[in-house]
Amino acid sequence: MTKQNPDTARPGETVELTVSVQNVGTKDLKDITVKVNPEYPFTGISGQSLEKSISYLNARQDDSEGGVLKFKLMTDAGASAGTYDIDIVTTYKSGSGSSSTTYTTRKTITLEVRGKEYAQIVTIDKANIDIAKEETLEFIVTNTGTSPLKNMVISWKDPEGVVLPVYSDNTKYIKYLDAGESVKIVYAVMADVNAEPGLYTLDINMVLEDYESNENTINTTAGVFVGGETDFDVSFSESDEGEVSLSVANVGNNIAYSVKVSVPKQENYKVSGSSSTIVGNLEKGDYTIASFDVLSTQGAEASQEGGSRIPGTAKAGVEEENLTAASVENKPLKVQIEYTDAKGERITVDKEVELELSGGSMPAQTEGPGKRGGISSYLPYIAVILLAGGALVYRRKIQEKIQLMKNKKSGNKNPGEQKTDIKTLRD
Repeated sequence: MTKQNPDTARPGETVELTVSVQNVGTKDLKDITVKVNPEYPFTGISGQSLEKSISYLNARQDDSEGGVLKFKLMTDAGASAGTYDIDIVTTYKSGSGSSSTTYTTRKTITLEVRGKEYAQIVTIDKANIDIAKEETLEFIVTNTGTSPLKNMVISWKDPEGVVLPVYSDNTKYIKYLDAGESVKIVYAVMADVNAEPGLYTLDINMVLEDYESNENTINTTAGVFVGGETDFDVSFSESDEGEVSLSVANVGNNIAYSVKVSVPKQENYKVSGSSSTIVGNLEKGDYTIASFDVLSTQGAEASQEGGSRIPGTAKAGVEEENLTAASVENKPLKVQIEYTDAKGERITVDKEVELELSGGSMPAQTEGPGKRGGISSYLPYIAVILLAGGALVYRRKIQEKIQLMKNKKSGNKNPGEQKTDIKTLRD
């Protein structure tokens, strides 16, 4: 073999062999056939013959004489770096006529295969970065080539500057990575508190060295989602006429869409009427008020403690009463919040709220099943209004009589008339 192109075969690529066929014997040769017998990782190529012929070679040829033949082979894409043997078989005839003899010779040549240097990030282990919260960003780098890689330098950058590394820079080093092996690279990152939730692009750059210390650069991109779940603070706000009002605040860093507040079924409380309400969207820092008609559910002893049952609503053996400081003590109200996050996923958050009543019982909203309190509940207010009106009318009459008396005193009257007027005023 006089030449190999390229000098080292590359996986998944072709290699061309140039061979020189010389007759170094003392007799002329004819009908020479040269055949290449490839073995893994080499194979023939469709349309390219592995057997070629030379009709005649003179005896005692030197380097400038003989025949030149070319063969093209394909190198397997998964071939590892190394050297591989290929046999070249030559068949020829010597002599003339019926006295000619056929001979066969075998020549083994060696081909060098240079491994394929390539690496890629096949997975981002965590591709969701919460806003204003320290997160871990993990890259899994795999050597998908067939040669070891040395002195790899991996760096990344968010063109918009939303996602940034913390506690270190954006560069990591891998000293050696064998073919087929993987390594995990971990970054501590944080997303800008003012970032809009959405998908952001990371530009990733990898510089690596092959076994000949030649540098290769691989550029790729990956996507990370900024914005995750949020959290809520739920507290008791007030109670009025049988209603419990809860203050619901979005205390996280992400917007919550289509927020629904519910009081689920639970042991110590029951909701009269609707047990859930939709409050809409809550930006971070926003809050809203959700109100529910909540009753205390007690055992049979509740009625002995002064609880009043609402007829037709309690289950057997269970009494329902208005909330009192005693009935809510050490019995938090379970509240459930459902919302849609920025990725469109529905999230459920469970909370517990302590109901802090000042004492006594909370005014009942209903007097009987499905009825509001009648006009009798307003009679004390009506009586006060009537008394105040009567007092006002009486006062005005007294003032009119006093004014009349003053007018009469200023006129020409005899003592008898004045006495009569005074007596009349007294009456």
